[in-house]
Amino acid sequence: MHVLSVSSLKGGVGKTTVSLGLASAAFAKGIRTLVVDLDPQSDVSTGMDISLSGRLSVADVLASPKEKTVRQAITPSGWTKTHAGTIDVMIGSPSAINFDGPHPSIRDIWKLEEALAHVESEYDLVLIDCAPSLNALTRTAWAASDRVSVVTEPGLFSVAAADRALRAIEEIRRGLSPRLQPLGIIVNRVRAQSLEHQFRIKELRDMFGPLVLSPQLPERTALQQAQGAAKPVHIWPGESAQEMAKNFDLLLDRVMRTGRVGEYAELTAPKA
Repeated sequence: MHVLSVSSLKGGVGKTTVSLGLASAAFAKGIRTLVVDLDPQSDVSTGMDISLSGRLSVADVLASPKEKTVRQAITPSGWTKTHAGTIDVMIGSPSAINFDGPHPSIRDIWKLEEALAHVESEYDLVLIDCAPSLNALTRTAWAASDRVSVVTEPGLFSVAAADRALRAIEEIRRGLSPRLQPLGIIVNRVRAQSLEHQFRIKELRDMFGPLVLSPQLPERTALQQAQGAAKPVHIWPGESAQEMAKNFDLLLDRVMRTGRVGEYAELTAPKA
């Protein structure tokens, strides 16, 4: 099981939209996937057609990561009502904010890792939609992860935010979790005709080199439309949606090859 955190230390850059796009790509490829909604806004649960009321949630898991609690907090995405596949959600909750203090204990940081160990054999990929901060929830996610993708947009503060995130990942790797590595920086909401965006992307590449992942994701209303309808972008109609679906396929391919998830890397490797 490969665990990827989708993170941003700056709100409003489309982190949850990227999480939903990667989840859609994994669902389309038939990869057994669990999406953990660790953002107290719980938008990824809503975008995957999950009702938040009357269910155990990730907040209950963080309070008590026992197997029974973990299983009761996980439910199939509503996406599976019309298309076959395994894509489950550990349901988000606004109450998760109660676990997002600035100084978590070591015991608290490892609770999600402990929880995921109960279902490790059931999934090939876990995507964690993180809170947009560097408090306890994000540290808990990163401690449970193999890789972290940093989502940013090509704006004035993008370089500083990405640099801060990469430094924090290295801090967690050295102090807590030696297996943790950055997957790279996903540049979102790019307008190709914007000279400002072109300048900021060059700035990111000059500073972070190959950590700036391709493709960069253009700004497309189809993503917001699919998300608003709680549907995967891979089944949303129109050329714009299919363009974005292909972009997420390419990013997911990077995730899978990096993590050597299941038999995927062997099946898709070029033949000698």
